[in-house]
Amino acid sequence: MNTIFSIIIDVVLLAVGVIAGYFYHRYQSDRALKDRQDTADNILKVANTQARLIESQARESATKIVQASESEIKERRIELNKEADRIDKRRSELDGRADKLEQRDQNLSKRQSLIDKRTNEVEKLYEQEVIKFEQIAQLSQEEARKQLFAAVEKEARADMARIYRQIEAEAREEGEKRARKLIADAIQRVASEHVAEVTSSVVPIPSEEMKGRIVGRNGRNIKAFEQAAGVDVIVDDTPEAVTISCFDSVRREIARRALTRLTVDGRIHPAHIEKILEEEAKAVDKIMNEAGEQAAFDAGIAGLHLEVLRVMGRLKFRTSYGQNQLAHAVEVSKLAGILAAEIGANVELSKQGGFLHDIGKAMDHNQEGTHAKLGAEFCRRYGVNSIVVNAIESHHHEVDQLTIEAVIAEAADAISGARPGARREDLEAYIKRIRTLEELSQSFEGVQQAFAIQAGREVRIIVKPENIDDLASARLARDVAKKIEETMQYPGQIKVTVIRETRATEFAK
Repeated sequence: MNTIFSIIIDVVLLAVGVIAGYFYHRYQSDRALKDRQDTADNILKVANTQARLIESQARESATKIVQASESEIKERRIELNKEADRIDKRRSELDGRADKLEQRDQNLSKRQSLIDKRTNEVEKLYEQEVIKFEQIAQLSQEEARKQLFAAVEKEARADMARIYRQIEAEAREEGEKRARKLIADAIQRVASEHVAEVTSSVVPIPSEEMKGRIVGRNGRNIKAFEQAAGVDVIVDDTPEAVTISCFDSVRREIARRALTRLTVDGRIHPAHIEKILEEEAKAVDKIMNEAGEQAAFDAGIAGLHLEVLRVMGRLKFRTSYGQNQLAHAVEVSKLAGILAAEIGANVELSKQGGFLHDIGKAMDHNQEGTHAKLGAEFCRRYGVNSIVVNAIESHHHEVDQLTIEAVIAEAADAISGARPGARREDLEAYIKRIRTLEELSQSFEGVQQAFAIQAGREVRIIVKPENIDDLASARLARDVAKKIEETMQYPGQIKVTVIRETRATEFAK
């Protein structure tokens, strides 16, 4: 009973607590709501106050802006009115100018019409005057123009020839000074021997009895020797000497050495002759190899292929106009090196070009082609520099010279061949060259006589004065010189002098 009563009491207390909590919570909610409403009312009041303040400030700012805008508008209106006045004034001025220009255009049109009228009158007067002049001069206008052009052309050609001769003389004088200096320096620094080689060799013998042994019974020994050596042996009345003649200097040297050994040994018969000739051919071949190496050393050239040096050594026993070709090659190499150093070209390549320029002359006669092309092709096969190959191939102008080193090699070759004592020419070839030079000069129209003087180094041409004037004389000299360059082979240079003489003769009666 007590337990139930205590439970009821607890339930009642719990219910009272719940109701009390509910009313307390509601009281707190109503109070918080009232506080919030009061806060909102305060905020609203503050916002209304600020809004009224902002509105009053905005009205004041708007009033000021409106007033400023109105004053600016007024000022702009005043400026626009002034600009409109200026535009109206400018327009009135332009209208006045347009009127003046129109009036001036009308005046110009009137003047143009007057000018056209006067021009027509002048043209008519000019035509009448031209007709009168043609009648007086008995020449048409075209004929007079042609005569005038001819006179002007003649005068211009005379001036051109005079200027040309002046420029050519100045260039020749300066070029000759420079060339003489270079050539003189080069020749003075290269001292070479005079010509000594000929087409025959003399072999001394100990006694006249040896001549009979050389000839042999019925000429057996001399025939065997000549057949094996490829030379001619001349046994004449010259005391204690036998002459060997052959245009091939290599065969002549082999025969000379072999015959010298045979005369010293005393055993002269066909079998022994062949043996000695074979031994001497090997000895001469060795000498040529050594000569090629020595020549390269003398010329100061290194790096050439051994086969190139071997072929160059063959030039030791070859000559051109009596000039030893190996000595000529060394001399040309030295001259080319000096010239190259003077003008600033490649000294090494110039020396190689001068040293190898005539290597084609050592080639066998069975190979077809000029010595320049044969030598260039041979050197190209053995890795010689292309600049040197061009110098070899072009030193006789068979191909174009591509470098200054090629020109230097040609010049050095000409200097070596043209210096006094370098070459000699037999009488028949000399007379033939002189005759060819005179006939070539006389082949030109207007030439009366031609004389080759100074051993063919100068030709003097006498022309007919009625056929060739002074200008044509200068052209004739150039044409003759050009034809000589194209058709003749000669060392050095040939001077061409054209002489024109006018004589007037009268008789007093």
